[in-house]
Amino acid sequence: MHLFLNLNTICVLIIAFLRIQVFPFPIQDGIPAFTVPQPDEAMNVLVEKASKLNVTLKVAEPLDAKLLNGLKLSLEGEHQYLNAGLAIALSSTWLQRTGHHEFTYLEQASPLPEQFIKGLTTASLQGRAQKVPDQYINAERYGDLVFYLDGAHSPESMEMCAKWFSLAVKEDSQKKAFNHPPQNNSGSTIELAQGNPNERDGKISMQILVFNCMSVRDPQLLLPRLMKACANHGVYFKKALFVPNTSVYYKVGSHALPTDSQVDLSWQLALQRVWENLIQSDKGGEAKHADAVCEEGKDDTKMGGSTCENSRVFPSLPLAIKWLRESVQQNQSVRYQVLVTGSLHLVGDVLRLVKM
Repeated sequence: MHLFLNLNTICVLIIAFLRIQVFPFPIQDGIPAFTVPQPDEAMNVLVEKASKLNVTLKVAEPLDAKLLNGLKLSLEGEHQYLNAGLAIALSSTWLQRTGHHEFTYLEQASPLPEQFIKGLTTASLQGRAQKVPDQYINAERYGDLVFYLDGAHSPESMEMCAKWFSLAVKEDSQKKAFNHPPQNNSGSTIELAQGNPNERDGKISMQILVFNCMSVRDPQLLLPRLMKACANHGVYFKKALFVPNTSVYYKVGSHALPTDSQVDLSWQLALQRVWENLIQSDKGGEAKHADAVCEEGKDDTKMGGSTCENSRVFPSLPLAIKWLRESVQQNQSVRYQVLVTGSLHLVGDVLRLVKM
């Protein structure tokens, strides 16, 4: 019997068989439990809960990159080595419990089975640390508008997203050019051509943020973590664009999308104020004066919304992408690197628009 495991398969196995448990789900008596390394406060709670239920609690260590035989995890970000370690522990335990002992992996000193390596180095997860060059840009400008997609929507994941984005844009700025997209229907991520780091095309890289989050989230926790983590890596956003999600209108019984003038932008305007306040505070100014740099409804391209010194609100995502594409055409010496984050809904909407 041949088993080819990837991370998606592992998730299916966990859900389907429910004979292994992963925190933070409720602990069940008699079922092995796994967690990744946690802060002491959290770990103490997990240990206490497991002890009361007579459950064996195992801590899955991060994957040692050396076990991949020179290959790289297909999912980017340092935190993915934590996820990979947990996935290995879960799949190994499930294989043992179902009699497939030839595929098990018990400790870091052991070599990983070939099937595990294949799964970890080929797994794909759209909307997480994903780079998508805009295919609507003409051939001469291809690679001048790139969307960096990550559906982070918690303070912790926002920080990891910022770190990934910061490292990715620096690496990409050192590369000479993008290859043209492959002519296939596999949906695989487009790879970048490796150029000589010393050869520059003379273009300036500009970072833009496209952001929205659900109203149940606290932007006062999300946006500062994002901004600070990027700044720690020397990355600063030239402009932040706040947009409503399109996908929320695709519901059972809905017949048409609302027009731009019908969309309630109060939440996006609130996000904009948070961002402008952060910028003003970072400059040493008083946050209460942030609104003074915004002029409601001022928009030279007649797109509506609200324009501020460091940000814009658009009444729809298509209008924001239209503005980005026009900016690329009007600024021949600039490469736009656009981080899209804050909501998996938003990331999905962008994917639908730029890859359709």
